Amino acid sequence: MAAGSPVIAKAFPSFQQGEIELDKAEEQFRVYSDENTRVRTFYHTKNSRMTMENTVSQMKKLQQLGIRLMVWECLEMLEEIDDESDPDTTMAQIEHAYQTAEALRRLYPDDEYDWLHLTGLLHDLGKIVCHPKFGSAEQWNAVGDTYPMGCQFSPKVVHAEAFENNPDSHNPEFNTKFGIYQESCGLRNVTMAWGHDEYMYRILSRPDNRHKLPDEALAIIRFHSFYAWHTSNEYDHLCDDHDHKMKKWVKAFQQCDLYSKSEVPINREEVRKYYNGLIMKYLPKYLNF
Repeated sequence: MAAGSPVIAKAFPSFQQGEIELDKAEEQFRVYSDENTRVRTFYHTKNSRMTMENTVSQMKKLQQLGIRLMVWECLEMLEEIDDESDPDTTMAQIEHAYQTAEALRRLYPDDEYDWLHLTGLLHDLGKIVCHPKFGSAEQWNAVGDTYPMGCQFSPKVVHAEAFENNPDSHNPEFNTKFGIYQESCGLRNVTMAWGHDEYMYRILSRPDNRHKLPDEALAIIRFHSFYAWHTSNEYDHLCDDHDHKMKKWVKAFQQCDLYSKSEVPINREEVRKYYNGLIMKYLPKYLNF
């Protein structure tokens, strides 16, 4: 749940006032062939090493770093970070943040969706765990698709064959459909694989980071990389009514997150003033990490 007094998002928009200009054909996005050795190596490392033990360890390690930064300071760190898991862009993550935000702004231009525009800018901010200031996390422990821990891994996850080498796949407590969970328990009660999504969600959920973003924004930040769920409809058996309501927002966001990727940069100076206003409206001056 969002800290502070959330701005309640209105009904999911049934309109799209514009289209995303694709940099390539839709079917050419998220192609995870064995020929892409960088991405294949990344996912084989991640899926074989991402265990419940690792996830809990990372949560404890990063929950209180004693770092306090202005939002723009955090965003500027993305200038130094690329994403080894992504076959669709070679741009620094700050460019991807602006591209996503501007795509959302074009498709949902009304002021009532300004929180969605800001969410686009912030959604990958958790990748700063890869920055030296935050300890230079290995990429497999920070980026890539996410999924629940503590239950059976889905075959719909990218390079799911690598789960055969994951110790949790052979743990009888974790390797069944429900694992440690109950049916319809709600994703708020599920431990997600450690990564930038979960990290930023937890940072914004801290009581000392009071903000005015709605629950929909936090769901987007936490689950935008949960492709097995929002695109392949896996893990619905763990979801409650709240999750089903959030899912349509995550799916709408995902279209802009994915298809806005381009090698053509956004003119940041032209749009910075707009996003600075949104940061002042919805976020505290400093974020505590």
